[in-house]
Amino acid sequence: MTASALSLKGGKPGLLSSSILSANPLAIGDGIRSLRSEGDWIHVDVMDGHFVPNLTYGPSLVRALRTEFPSAFLDVHIMVEPPEAFWEMFAAEKPDVLTVHAEATSHIHRVLQGIRASGVRPGVCLNPGAPTAWIEPVLHMVDLVLVMSVNPGFGGQRFIPEVLDKVKDLVRLRSVRSYDYLIEIDGGVNAKLANSLIQSGCDVLVAGNAVFGADNPAEAAREIKRNMGV
Repeated sequence: MTASALSLKGGKPGLLSSSILSANPLAIGDGIRSLRSEGDWIHVDVMDGHFVPNLTYGPSLVRALRTEFPSAFLDVHIMVEPPEAFWEMFAAEKPDVLTVHAEATSHIHRVLQGIRASGVRPGVCLNPGAPTAWIEPVLHMVDLVLVMSVNPGFGGQRFIPEVLDKVKDLVRLRSVRSYDYLIEIDGGVNAKLANSLIQSGCDVLVAGNAVFGADNPAEAAREIKRNMGV
């Protein structure tokens, strides 16, 4: 991997990105603090009520997170259509990585180019029903590829195992073409699945309900990471 991917991963063999979508919306900060540094990244799911059937956060939340947790790695995933109308307002809040959906725009190359030019690391995402071929032309442009393992919109859904074929394709393409993106998976992730996901080639696991739905989020995150083998 080149320096860009290594800086995302911090030299670790696997990362946990804790999704605040499953945290108490009236106490998101307290939820993050309850992790006691067990979560490597903070995952922020932005939904527009159009591209996905739910409505969540705006850039003001990213700004507040950056202020309250200045050293946190902010992993912002915008499920919006078109991303051209949204990415700049989120990039202005300086997340560490900003991921957009390939299915949401006819101009994914332009969007990723703009994110990179703004000084933010770009990521690209695929829904469960979208093939890897849709993003092959832009894989050289991204630091992160996010594979959705549920249909996006709501937390607490069951993992779709067929998406692991895409993970294997992405691992192969990364090796053959000497790319340096990390592979992230999001949806239905829990401690029981953690090891198999890492073994399949995932670098970053997003977990929301499995972490913030637990009585002890820090212990839940710790168990996922133990099962990841990290």
